[in-house]
Amino acid sequence: MALDLIAPTGPGYIGDFLRTRLNDVGEGLWALAFATPDVQNMHRILRRRDVKAAAPQPIRARNAQSGVEREWLTTILATAATHGVTIAVVEQQSGSVAWSPAAFSAAQDAAVSGLDHVVVTTPQPERALAFYGARLDLEMALDRTNPDWGARLMFFRCGELIVEVAHNLKTGVIEGPDKLWGVSWRTEDIEATRARLASAGVDVSEVRPGRKAGTRVFTVRDHNASVPTIVIGNTLTR
Repeated sequence: MALDLIAPTGPGYIGDFLRTRLNDVGEGLWALAFATPDVQNMHRILRRRDVKAAAPQPIRARNAQSGVEREWLTTILATAATHGVTIAVVEQQSGSVAWSPAAFSAAQDAAVSGLDHVVVTTPQPERALAFYGARLDLEMALDRTNPDWGARLMFFRCGELIVEVAHNLKTGVIEGPDKLWGVSWRTEDIEATRARLASAGVDVSEVRPGRKAGTRVFTVRDHNASVPTIVIGNTLTR
């Protein structure tokens, strides 16, 4: 799993796009990318499932400090097919190095240990179910409607990540796009992680019971690039 932090630094197509986006909607989640061992084959599968996608193209990036280069073959799905969410499917080319696990070997119990789930909101849950479940073929792990929460939550498993699709029961089924919304990070010691962030000047909530039995969570209220963020600990085996 990789989290890409992207900011414009000069002229160019992507930089111009990012400046326009930041001016229009501000910071936040931009896109969701799924990995595949064969992007050309996945592109053919998506087209057969009536999901329009651009022809796979190479994307290259170089670390300005280390000189390490990364390359991906990437196809971008049409937002009309994804119902508004920017989604890519990527194949990392052999020989490309994203990062070295050894560089993060100093992670302590107070550090975040991984991304638990990313949240997509939808005004049409059955439409989202058809896309993420049938067309992307993600494994549905849970579909739960809870009036106390005011939400229907659908959880799709993809590797170590859960894609959570949330529908607001109060608004009902209405027209509108799906949207990338928030993230949840995992930690081995939630109390230590909260204390570390608080001591660094981050505004965090108290630790509280999570919606999933056996978990506890806290909310990160700032320093999050306007992305709703929680940290979850004491997670039971999924």
